[in-house]
Amino acid sequence: MYRFSIEEEEWILRFSPQVLIESDEQQAILMSLLQIGKGLSGYSHGDAFLIFTEQIGAIVFNVERIPSFILTVSNIIPESNWYRNFSS
Repeated sequence: MYRFSIEEEEWILRFSPQVLIESDEQQAILMSLLQIGKGLSGYSHGDAFLIFTEQIGAIVFNVERIPSFILTVSNIIPESNWYRNFSS
């Protein structure tokens, strides 16, 4: 679990038990969130969003704002498991 601040909001970053990653990957996820910065304030309680990184893959975040500002990494999907359908 990590604690960090963005524009006077204190956030907690936690990882679901099924997400097994090394501490350096956890640090990379935290750095990605810090780059988003104040964009996090636009997410409401119950929202979810993705961050795509080359080293980790697609990272799924769930947002809680009650009782605290909590981001939970609920899943990580490696690029080898992405399926794209761009037909219109």
